[in-house]
Amino acid sequence: MSAQTNTVSPGANAAPVSASVKMAAVNKKFRKIGIAMGIISGFTYGVFTVLAMVAGGYEPLAGAAFGGMAGILIVPYISTGLNDLIAGIWLTIYNAKDGRLPELGRSLNVFPGKIIVLGSLLGGPIANGAYLVGISLAGAYAIPISALTALFAAVFGRIFLKQKITPRVMVGMLVCVAGAIIINITKPEGAQNFTLGVIFALIAAVCWALEGVASAYGGAMLESEVTVNLRQLISGVVCLFVILPIVGGMGLLGETLTAVTPVIWLALSGLGAAVSFLTWYKANAMVGVAIGMSLNVTYAFWGVLFAILFLGQPMTLTIIVGSIIIVAGAILVTMNPMDLFRKGE
Repeated sequence: MSAQTNTVSPGANAAPVSASVKMAAVNKKFRKIGIAMGIISGFTYGVFTVLAMVAGGYEPLAGAAFGGMAGILIVPYISTGLNDLIAGIWLTIYNAKDGRLPELGRSLNVFPGKIIVLGSLLGGPIANGAYLVGISLAGAYAIPISALTALFAAVFGRIFLKQKITPRVMVGMLVCVAGAIIINITKPEGAQNFTLGVIFALIAAVCWALEGVASAYGGAMLESEVTVNLRQLISGVVCLFVILPIVGGMGLLGETLTAVTPVIWLALSGLGAAVSFLTWYKANAMVGVAIGMSLNVTYAFWGVLFAILFLGQPMTLTIIVGSIIIVAGAILVTMNPMDLFRKGE
């Protein structure tokens, strides 16, 4: 009687390995898409910045910007309000096309949606308004200063999300500060209230960091297309119909709408902002707020470059070196540069 032998199929033990390899590939692809979203968000926000500056160069916005502190506040909020409202309209059309409009109302009724509303108020009326005020006072120098948002995002991540600040992150934060100091060594000629402009840019950085935390939380549970749509509509409505009446800007808003030309430029900048925030929220949800923020702040490089190339902004050694250092510091905050040279297992 022949002995019976137990045979094991060669592929029996391979299934778990194959599944883990497939999962690793899926995660790698997911991460790559998230990183691509972050890079696109930075580029398109640089485009938005320059287009908004172009719009501010047309009457009646150009003349009002030199009408004292009231004008300095009114013009940015008209630009921010129209830009965000138009961006919200672009996104509403996009969501209507894909059948997501009912989700707008539903999202407002859940807690993550309420967090998105809070982030919208911090990042829209406060941060965007402060950012454009900073640019009007300090010119292109305000752009890289606002990119310190990556530094504040790391701090708020430690406070609210209990994320540990490693030595590498600490070094990156110090590099960001060094870049900001270099930018401010030389005051640009013709920049009125330069220091005040820098302060407004810092306010924008703080509020965008807080919005990043809110968007990472809400965006992980709600569709990014819906949350960004809400963000832009809420920001636009609050800027135009809450803040502007308080600062006495409704008359100038009417003049701007009838002038048409600045509105066309703001419609284009609104499209840039819509793409930027949509990809930024996606990046935050896919790869985390820290990495999403660091990729987004590359707008500091693009914004300065475009302002120099297309708007004739003065190019100085301090703004070039400072911008590069801030972007490098922001990246160091969120990733180990050596990872770029290592092959995945």
